[in-house]
Amino acid sequence: MSDTSISPLTFRSVGLGVSDLRRSVDFYTRVCGMVELQTYHLSYMDEVIIGFVEDGVTQGARLVLMHWTDGSPRNYQDNPVKIVFQVPDARAFADRVRAAGYEIPREPGKSSVSNNVVGFARDPDGYQIEILQVTAG
Repeated sequence: MSDTSISPLTFRSVGLGVSDLRRSVDFYTRVCGMVELQTYHLSYMDEVIIGFVEDGVTQGARLVLMHWTDGSPRNYQDNPVKIVFQVPDARAFADRVRAAGYEIPREPGKSSVSNNVVGFARDPDGYQIEILQVTAG
């Protein structure tokens, strides 16, 4: 692209269909520590954009939680989606998710392909969350 008025290509966000928008917003904000950034009420769906904020600045990509309100049938349960959160302490993050009443199908432990610590959680709709703690070495 030669037009310098357009910013460089960047991965901005990903959308995730959810069965209960408020429950998912609660999970990702209260349990995972994200912040609600914007809300949209369209004629066919509601969206809430969430992300991590540090010192008033949004960090990294955003997650768009989407719930269709047009009555069309949607499958929100156990879709083959994985969201990866890099965290400073994988075990503490898993404990926080578990304490909030959500599933930890794999406890954090040493990865089979690196020295990192990896575990898995499930969000309210069963989407898989990889819990990644990057370690030295």
